[in-house]
Amino acid sequence: MAPEESAEAARLLQSFERRFLAARALRSFPWQSLEEKLRDSSDSQLLLDVLQKTVKHPLCVKHPPSAKFVRCFLSELIKKHEAVHAEPLDELYEALAEVLTTEESTQCHRSYLLPSGEAVTLSESTALVSHGTTGLVTWDAALYLTEWAVENPATFTDRIVLELGSGAGLTGLAICKLCRPKAYVFSDCHSQVLEQLQGNILLNGLSIEPGVTPPRQHPGCDTPDSEKPAVSVARLDWDLVTASQLSAFQPDMVIAADVLYCPETILSLVAVLQTLSACRKDRPTLDAYVAFTIRNLETCQLFTAELGRAGIRWEAVPRHDQKLFPYEERSEMAMLKLTL
Repeated sequence: MAPEESAEAARLLQSFERRFLAARALRSFPWQSLEEKLRDSSDSQLLLDVLQKTVKHPLCVKHPPSAKFVRCFLSELIKKHEAVHAEPLDELYEALAEVLTTEESTQCHRSYLLPSGEAVTLSESTALVSHGTTGLVTWDAALYLTEWAVENPATFTDRIVLELGSGAGLTGLAICKLCRPKAYVFSDCHSQVLEQLQGNILLNGLSIEPGVTPPRQHPGCDTPDSEKPAVSVARLDWDLVTASQLSAFQPDMVIAADVLYCPETILSLVAVLQTLSACRKDRPTLDAYVAFTIRNLETCQLFTAELGRAGIRWEAVPRHDQKLFPYEERSEMAMLKLTL
């Protein structure tokens, strides 16, 4: 295979790998490119390579995605094979037979590959809305904010980060793995979300500090390079939280992703940000970054208007070029930097 063709095949495999591990919609996979490659090839090696990068991937074997997703993926892969090759490929049918006997669960896994070679693996609900909350799945703005954090690690280094509405935990886990914060406080208000979040933190090799404690170096961390951040999880109801509770976190930075989904939530969020600002008193100002998908322009305008009423300065963060994770191409993302 010529170097150019080899590079194209590697990019195709990487695209399948990233989309499959993150369990993205099947329509987003580069099926047409795969079919063209298969027509130009006389053997089935490319399909076997796709199988190894997806269904047989070590991460997938250890932390499987939804059985329904794997079943639909393999069915599509078999269709592509049958369209160009007369001989059946046993490995594909064996993989499908195996998943057909797997019971469907309400939970599944998604894995996101990081530039370091590590991955963040999350246990998530198979439903977009479950137990009365949307916090049991990862939304696109969390991917966008994570990409920005990976591109700007120094922003988080040696800082105490408070995340509002952590959901499944992707952004915080990636920051803890790559950006070397001093401490990280995950927060949410729904009991099911908090339970799943704690499981995801442990799943990714981090330990959870009991309560709100000052950052410290974990036992066994003899050098700065091996130091892990102090991680805690807090139940935070934006309508009930007090100034003393927020002050106890002692954050140097606040972040949030995909939390602007209705007017009531926006009002509660701005009230929390205003309280955080008031807690600073004579201390340096606090930066907050809020990433969101622009679904409704009026909702975004309400947020900026409420920030103005609260006396919170804001500016738009330039769009970043980082595209580490596969997410909905039609999604329009934005991020604001607030000064509290």
